[in-house]
Amino acid sequence: MRISWLERFREAAKWLYPGLGVKRWLLVVLAGLLVFMSGLFFFWTQGIIYQNKVRLMLEFLSSISPHPVWSFLLLVSGILLLFWGLQQMGNAIASILLPHHGRRLVEKLYSRRYLEKGPKIVALGGGTGLSVLIRGLKEYTSNITAVVTVTDDGGSSGRLRDEMGILPPGDMRNCFLALADTEPLLEQLFQYRFKGCEGLEGHSFGNLFIAAMTEMMGFNRAIREFSKVLAIRGTVLPVTLEQVTLKARFADGSNMEGETNIVKQGKAIENISLNPPDCTPLAEVISAIKEADAVILGPGSLYTSVLPNLLVPGVIEAIRASGALCLYVCNIMTQPGETEGFSASRHLDVLRKHGCLEIIDGIIVNSAHDFPSSLVQKYQREGAEVVAIDYPVLTRLNIQIIEAPLLNGSELARHDSKKLAALIINKLVERETGLEGLWAYTFISLNGNFRRAKKEMGDYTCSPFPFSHKKLQRFFQSTFRKV
Repeated sequence: MRISWLERFREAAKWLYPGLGVKRWLLVVLAGLLVFMSGLFFFWTQGIIYQNKVRLMLEFLSSISPHPVWSFLLLVSGILLLFWGLQQMGNAIASILLPHHGRRLVEKLYSRRYLEKGPKIVALGGGTGLSVLIRGLKEYTSNITAVVTVTDDGGSSGRLRDEMGILPPGDMRNCFLALADTEPLLEQLFQYRFKGCEGLEGHSFGNLFIAAMTEMMGFNRAIREFSKVLAIRGTVLPVTLEQVTLKARFADGSNMEGETNIVKQGKAIENISLNPPDCTPLAEVISAIKEADAVILGPGSLYTSVLPNLLVPGVIEAIRASGALCLYVCNIMTQPGETEGFSASRHLDVLRKHGCLEIIDGIIVNSAHDFPSSLVQKYQREGAEVVAIDYPVLTRLNIQIIEAPLLNGSELARHDSKKLAALIINKLVERETGLEGLWAYTFISLNGNFRRAKKEMGDYTCSPFPFSHKKLQRFFQSTFRKV
């Protein structure tokens, strides 16, 4: 497949992206050429170089085109040849150091250098919702900390927890793979579940891999080493290293312990708590929250994925102290056994009852209503329905309502990771969070993923800075501070 000259130019232009650390060295090369040419000029004036031959060459060039534009064209052509040669040299080095890797060297530099300047985002949750969120966010920043609940006691994770006494690895495995910059085959390997093997049936290879590493070096070190194996963009942390379980009090006054048992009851939950209630949060989690530009809650099961993280002592206090933008991502569908009949405001009401509402600045809701009839019927058979957005009640809560068409269009009613991530990043850029102005400008102007996602959501605006004197002042201060 032939590549057009326009595409070649776009690829080459990526080397000029701010923050890659390439342009400064290009200037050094140009300075070196200038010094070299100065040396040649010195030799010429001293008669060391054959002046007659050089003079003949210059007279020949002048006879071709005596116009001054010729000199300018020579200079531009020389710079372009130099830049092209350096690019090809970089690609040649990349082909040796990165064999069988589809990306060009500039793409690797972009991932490492540009994404390192992205906002610091902490996402709290569990299940598939958290992995969907961070899979989209990793395209905009590598400063992601996924904080995972450790109350899962079902399936492969529950069995390993009971038999080996380790923290449930399933949700963390999904987050590792969501943040990984790896081959599809490797992801399929870690997600593979054994079938028809006594003792192994139902276990995923990734869970067993983490379990083996935990037995070798301890859980805390195992998850760090697993991150290196997959070369993930970000960090995955359990909210606590202690073995905790969920306890629920139902509306009828009865109680139940254990995440799986609670969901199986199918009763309206009045209150959820942890056992033991005084468990200690992981120090790295509290540190990441305090340094965050944004804290995202959900999407995921309200009672069994989002709240268990917030109930760990010190987590809510850290979010409050951080001053970060805190957003709650409301589920698209209700969940049987947990949130049957819930509207968007009912989700917030549950958070309020558990002392979490005051830290939330906004709620993200899906505004798409074009659900396929087959999808609606499928969820109705399971006892689920679309979460209603009750605007009058939400407005009274004094919380920003952020709505966009976020449905992913697959066979399941889940959030589109690219659209959700673009929406969150856009809110961060709009907000005066102290993000580097140059990063925000470059991000909006050059990130194709962002522009495509906003276009799909019906938003064509791409300016990160409304006409605000304060924001322009912040932009120039941040930019020239680096010079």
